[in-house]
Amino acid sequence: MQKKKRSFWQWLKTYEGQKILTTILFLLVPVTCLILFTVIPAGNMVLFSFQERDRYGLDAKWVGLENYKTVFSNPDYFMTFKNSIYYLIGSFAQQALALLLASILCSKIKLRNFFKGVLFFPYMMNGVAVSLIFMRFFALGDGIVTQTGTVNTILQQLGMDPVKFLSDPSIANYCLVFISIWRYIGFDIVMYIGAIQSISSDIYEAADLDGANGWQRFRYIVFPSIKPIISLQLILAIKGAVSVFEIPYIITEGKFGTSTFVIKTHETGMVFQKVGLASAMAVVLLIIIIIVTLIQKHFFKESDEDKPSKKKKAQNGEVA
Repeated sequence: MQKKKRSFWQWLKTYEGQKILTTILFLLVPVTCLILFTVIPAGNMVLFSFQERDRYGLDAKWVGLENYKTVFSNPDYFMTFKNSIYYLIGSFAQQALALLLASILCSKIKLRNFFKGVLFFPYMMNGVAVSLIFMRFFALGDGIVTQTGTVNTILQQLGMDPVKFLSDPSIANYCLVFISIWRYIGFDIVMYIGAIQSISSDIYEAADLDGANGWQRFRYIVFPSIKPIISLQLILAIKGAVSVFEIPYIITEGKFGTSTFVIKTHETGMVFQKVGLASAMAVVLLIIIIIVTLIQKHFFKESDEDKPSKKKKAQNGEVA
């Protein structure tokens, strides 16, 4: 007997149809927003990067790869990436310090919950507020509100000369990196604490019975267990290092040798109204971030050749 075909509306009333309809309805708004505010602007950005145009798109001219040639040949643009090295080194130091503090806070120390809150609090603060706080902390003084910043006031009380922390090119980037670490390290600490606490206590007990010390527990238990989280945090740290904008833009406006590639992109597009060139710079930054992410995933990805051997060891009752 031939099975009777169901109409679309009959199928829609079934469990399968209702499940698919519910899924589509839940995804409709976020996917629409993603397309409108991410996919379409990104596509326009790539298109604009091959044009010479202002912010209004009047008399746009197709110039091909000329904007990209300018980015890589003009040292005023691409060489601003050198300041990202400061933030890159600072991000690695931040991850190491966050992992150390997370390991300490996961131990049985007094007031550990209090210290968790104190360390996480800066991350909850607005970036503008953080920048204004440290402007007064490091500033040499504007001559109106204050003559010297907090640090310089202390230095003068100790009989030392004030230091131009934010206007001396030799030390300004170090101060900005310190501010960035102070603000974002709380998030890393919370992520590492969550990862460390997810490790089974039975593994720690077995390690204690085997006489493992603190370093051995970290090397053979903690680090391998939280490796995916470390990989994620490093990807986010490197991405943040090459796309720094908020703190140096508010505090120094990119002056005194503190300009970053994103600040230069903003200046090119909004101040000089070279939207095509700024779009090319944004595309270059996107490609760099994608390449760094792929390299990072490659180094932290477990090779397929090692998985069968580990599985075989587990079946034989051996410790991998």
